Amino acid sequence: MEIEIYADVICPWCYIGKRRLDEALASYPGEVTVHYRPFQLDPSPVPQPLPLVQALAGKFGGPGRARQMVDHVTQVAAADGLRLDYDRAVIANTFEAHRLVSWASDQGRAAEMVEALYQAHFNHGVDVGSREALATLAGEVGLDAADARRFLDSDERVADVTAALAHAQALGITSVPTFVLAGKYAVSGAQEVQTLLAALAEVEQRESAAHSH
Repeated sequence: MEIEIYADVICPWCYIGKRRLDEALASYPGEVTVHYRPFQLDPSPVPQPLPLVQALAGKFGGPGRARQMVDHVTQVAAADGLRLDYDRAVIANTFEAHRLVSWASDQGRAAEMVEALYQAHFNHGVDVGSREALATLAGEVGLDAADARRFLDSDERVADVTAALAHAQALGITSVPTFVLAGKYAVSGAQEVQTLLAALAEVEQRESAAHSH
């Protein structure tokens, strides 16, 4: 079964959702192929990498509200064994990061690249909008950092990623993570592991029933 994950690498719920899916797949007996699809929570340009909490305060009605949101998601993530360090995180436009994932996926390294991007953003305060930082991360997952930099400095995949982002919109995806199973069943949000396993089993059943007719 194909699973497409529409997600953004600066979205904490996407990070949690990926971790839960990884856990579900570890105990799922079926054959599954995962594809990472791009989504941008905010496509506007980021002139400089401001502290994330500061940026959220501007968006969500003040520092108190921003801190509440951040504390809540940090607690949820911690229960899943993920550490989110919002005091280090900086805002970034993720278009280049999505291009890098697309490039890494050609080399069979999409999952590692996505994981490295989440960790860079949420744990290490890395500006994932910076080509230099992205090339370094590519090197850290075993890809060639110089090749990654050359790729990012070119306009390869710009059209592909732009089209993929438009496709997500055309599908009506407005919140992420959204998991699309077998090309037609959408599961939205960072669902619990059991919920994901139940969805996988149900889709597998429906698909095999459809194919046996």
